[in-house]
Amino acid sequence: MLAEFFELFGGTALAFLGAALAVGLCCVGSARGTGLAGEAATGLLSEAPEHFSKCLILQVIPGTQGLYGLVIWFFVLFVMGVFGGGMEQLTVTQGFTVLVSCLPMAIGGYRSAIYQGRVAASSIKMAAKQPNDWSKGIILCVVVEFYAILSLLASILLLMNAL
Repeated sequence: MLAEFFELFGGTALAFLGAALAVGLCCVGSARGTGLAGEAATGLLSEAPEHFSKCLILQVIPGTQGLYGLVIWFFVLFVMGVFGGGMEQLTVTQGFTVLVSCLPMAIGGYRSAIYQGRVAASSIKMAAKQPNDWSKGIILCVVVEFYAILSLLASILLLMNAL
């Protein structure tokens, strides 16, 4: 029955599903992370609007995972031959391989964006009390970013050998 399900949808659909999960989950995580930071920023900016640029930088950082998910989406479409005009139908095994190759970015990007947003929000709160130390918050956000980059690298390396 499960084999019939996969045969019905085909490998190409599974590959598209992997690409969609990578970009979709990463963008949802980034929206959540940037939203958390934005909420913290509004509190600071209502009292000290001169800190807008600091808040903006900290808010943008959790948005990078959405870009990484988009990179994987493009990479999948490139690997499948969509941009070359000669896309062939993938077997179920090939499609499932592409789907699984997208999971590190999909899961890692989603979760790291939310955690990074929490760190960014806390960094904005720190900037409210210690305006000169806001750059320390950027460094703390970069630590979380490292794991999003590892997720991106894992998905790229898997996709390079998927088909």
